[in-house]
Amino acid sequence: MSTPRTLQQVYTGLPASDGAGVKLTRIIGQPQLKNLDPFLMLDAFGTDQPQDYIGGFPPHPHRGFETVTYLLAGRMRHSDNQGNQGVIEPGGVQWMTAGRGIIHSEMPEQEEGLLMGFQLWVNLPAHAKMTTPSYQEYAPEQVPEEVWPNGTRIKVIAGKTERGTQGVIQNNFINPTYLDVQLPPGERLVQTFPMQQTAFIYLHEGQLKVGKPASERTLQAGQLGVLSHGEHVTIENRAKQISRFLLVAGSPLNEPIVQRGPFVMNTQAEIMQAFDDYQNGRF
Repeated sequence: MSTPRTLQQVYTGLPASDGAGVKLTRIIGQPQLKNLDPFLMLDAFGTDQPQDYIGGFPPHPHRGFETVTYLLAGRMRHSDNQGNQGVIEPGGVQWMTAGRGIIHSEMPEQEEGLLMGFQLWVNLPAHAKMTTPSYQEYAPEQVPEEVWPNGTRIKVIAGKTERGTQGVIQNNFINPTYLDVQLPPGERLVQTFPMQQTAFIYLHEGQLKVGKPASERTLQAGQLGVLSHGEHVTIENRAKQISRFLLVAGSPLNEPIVQRGPFVMNTQAEIMQAFDDYQNGRF
């Protein structure tokens, strides 16, 4: 029999502000959960008040990791210092590998209405931190969605579901799973992962029971649940409405993490070099 995963720890995000005054909730990257190897940060944003997002994220640098932007509502325009640009729409995803250095911006492509989504930061292994920057970017219609007869819907950004739907993102460093799940009342989802992968659930609507009946725990909206090691997790919606959550997993890198703002390297010397390269126009 395979080993079930349990809900090991639960964290609540903290209100924060980033970019030019964008209000968000910081879930990973806060004092109680500084990182969750290989994941460095998870921000959730969702507001229909333009003053809380209109400033966006003007040009800023990154080195040594990847950013994953996934939208549920609204539109964001991105551009960088290498001439790349595009618009991320609801259900679309951008997985950017900053590598050795890039300067980019993410600005709302709207002046009113709801803007909602997530940004996840994923670490790169030491041997890949200085790779050439690149993008994996997919429009909503390019991201597979699995729809079950009971109404369950799963957007498969990365990894594979139990029913075989394969995500669009390729990443051989952490072999990630990234699922956006809508689970109707009373329904259950079982998902397998490699035994030693880091895995978490971020619930943003509803209520979930996680784990087998003997060890199940409740997860409330706005909470992130870190899963124990194991081969599969059982998730059940016992709320009266649809529960919607991210289910994310990846292989830990087990390397030193030295982070200073937008630079994530393995040593302090590498961080100082990143600042020097940025300040002297070598990005």
